[in-house]
Amino acid sequence: MNNSVFTQSEFWLLVLFSTVLPFAIYRWLWARRSVSPAALMSFAVCLVVLAGLDVYLLQLLRRAALGTAWLVDDAIFASELSTALYLLPALFGGIGINIASHVLIRHFEPAEKRFERAHRGE
Repeated sequence: MNNSVFTQSEFWLLVLFSTVLPFAIYRWLWARRSVSPAALMSFAVCLVVLAGLDVYLLQLLRRAALGTAWLVDDAIFASELSTALYLLPALFGGIGINIASHVLIRHFEPAEKRFERAHRGE
């Protein structure tokens, strides 16, 4: 039995996946002068995957917090306050889905216009 969930690797993975990696990806894209649709789609998929990993890690930490003697662990990971921790993965997952839909819409617009031009005479 560990003293606290803050010393477990799952907590540090949560910090890495929910703050460090998404902001590093944002910073990398922001510094680019131009970004390809494939890079944007990769970025979107990464955000959605990171959001899923965050939710999984939050569930693991909740179960681990119930098994520790520290009340701080319970207060953060196993109470109503833990609901707030799900906002960051929801934000990143939503942004990832929005970027993916943007890339797909931009990709299919030219094909849709070609179809409309080809079928105007019918």
